[in-house]
Amino acid sequence: MTLLVTGAAGFVGQAIVRRLAETNRQDVRLVDVAPPADLPTGRFEVLTGDLLDPDVRARAVQGVDKIVHLVSLPGASAERDVALSRRVNLDMTMALAEALAEQARDGARPRFVFASSIAVLGGFHGAVDDNAQPAPSISYGAHKWMAEIGLSDLHRRGQIQTLSLRLPGVVARPRGATGLKSAFMSDVFHAAKAGEPFTFPVSREATFWLMSADRAARNLLHALDLPALDGRSLTLPALRCSAAKLAAALFSSLEAVRYDPDPLTDQVFGRYPDLSADAAEALGFRDDLDLPGLIEAVWTSL
Repeated sequence: MTLLVTGAAGFVGQAIVRRLAETNRQDVRLVDVAPPADLPTGRFEVLTGDLLDPDVRARAVQGVDKIVHLVSLPGASAERDVALSRRVNLDMTMALAEALAEQARDGARPRFVFASSIAVLGGFHGAVDDNAQPAPSISYGAHKWMAEIGLSDLHRRGQIQTLSLRLPGVVARPRGATGLKSAFMSDVFHAAKAGEPFTFPVSREATFWLMSADRAARNLLHALDLPALDGRSLTLPALRCSAAKLAAALFSSLEAVRYDPDPLTDQVFGRYPDLSADAAEALGFRDDLDLPGLIEAVWTSL
């Protein structure tokens, strides 16, 4: 049977492709609206198309027993076009999962690993642990939460095995990433590597939850190897650091760093509290261990 990776040409998708290329797996199908870069020659099957198209979905899931679903319309873009956000972040996710369930044979329960987001949690009122209740403050988070509920229901009905993993801020996305108000979390790495000055749109005391793309890829692939998936939604462990601490670790001279807080950006993306992800850690999911480790992983990918 075959592993399907959707959104394979995207930022996290390409990190997964790099990880898979280091293994001996041959039974991999990659799907996106454009083919991923730097593919292992002849190793993986590539399907180019839009998963909103029922014909593309049908071809994508044929013979598949595991899916890592990454395709999404990110936060700011989702706010600008809520109808498209629903189609991509909710309807496409459920249609793909239902198509996977329909083609399962002989009572098999294929696996569906969903890349969800900490955006489902919304605003914070103290430390976050596994008991934190979703309260999304943007449509992107709301649609991701709706998809989590729908996938959990498919799991409950015995049709597929599902696990939704809530990813934190994954860095460092390519410069000029569109549709992301949180792009500054990635842009600062690019500026530091290029020796350029950088202005944070948040205060120096702002705090974030960060994860390298490589660690995100490892966590998503780790979910495929668990003894069983249980239909849950898990917040992944992440490194929490302040803007000032991140700047000090990245720049040789802090004279290159300024802070010009935008109140809304600071409120939404700069107030992440302490995080306990005991349930995810008990299953073997990990963060980048420490800030130097995260920075090294990011430098390697740039």
